[in-house]
Amino acid sequence: MRVVFMGTPSFSLPSLALLHERHEVVAVYTRPDAARGRGRRVSASPVKELAQELGLRVLQPATLRDPEQIQVFEDLHADLVAVAAYGLLLPESVIDAPPLGCLNVHASLLPRWRGAAPIERAIMAGDERTGVSIMLMERGLDTGPFAVQRAVEVDDKNAEELAAELGRVGAEALSEVIEAQASGSVVWTRQDERAVTYAKKVTVADVVLASHLSVADAGRRVRASSRHAASRITVDGRAITVLEARPSPRALSPGRADCVGGLTIGLADGALEITSLVPAGRSSMAAVEWARGARCAEVARWGAA
Repeated sequence: MRVVFMGTPSFSLPSLALLHERHEVVAVYTRPDAARGRGRRVSASPVKELAQELGLRVLQPATLRDPEQIQVFEDLHADLVAVAAYGLLLPESVIDAPPLGCLNVHASLLPRWRGAAPIERAIMAGDERTGVSIMLMERGLDTGPFAVQRAVEVDDKNAEELAAELGRVGAEALSEVIEAQASGSVVWTRQDERAVTYAKKVTVADVVLASHLSVADAGRRVRASSRHAASRITVDGRAITVLEARPSPRALSPGRADCVGGLTIGLADGALEITSLVPAGRSSMAAVEWARGARCAEVARWGAA
């Protein structure tokens, strides 16, 4: 089967690898190279790097709406398009072109969490379970029917860990649906519009930490944060990006910070131990290491950055 794959982040990699094993991937679409990381150096997406390793043709248009880009796509004569977190909207002309349709690996149990940040929103909402849905794409935002859904437990996973697990689960589910679609045995289920929720892109304001929050809420914000939207605080005026944290049995009043043997901050109903962090202008480190050199005041204060 001639397959076009569209994806960008690490979440997409298991799907691309499995498709390469089982089908003819005639082209890989991914977002244009962009500034990434602390140094903001322009670099390729994870999908581009893997596609090049596999010797696959890589296409990186800024948009798929230009007539010349639509022609390039049509000239691939794909039987099917597989999409996994591509990041660009597909015009109807692209969605309607492949005989077997455009299948999307969406990282939620649709219709819950349609939109850009389903993994982060599931964590922030305290969902016990999330999953992947293999959806037939149509004009609306994640509105198409699904053929397969696979659930996973959220537990205490952060967004990166959950995305990695969902990427693996989604790849196997995608392969299953492609085989069913090719044989004509696939069964599509329409989404229940009464149960729709939307996963807006996560901003810094969504993951900000403040002393009035509960320990559970603050912990979820840290786990849903990323380099694009990081949880930041100040401790005695020192700016810190929080990478990992866990509930602490310590008793600290809201706004208090304890830097003895690590870093613990007081919240509305308890305390949160920060275990990994990034001081301003430095690399990530264990909170214990940071505390050794911080020399915080005996009665330290913390707040939102």
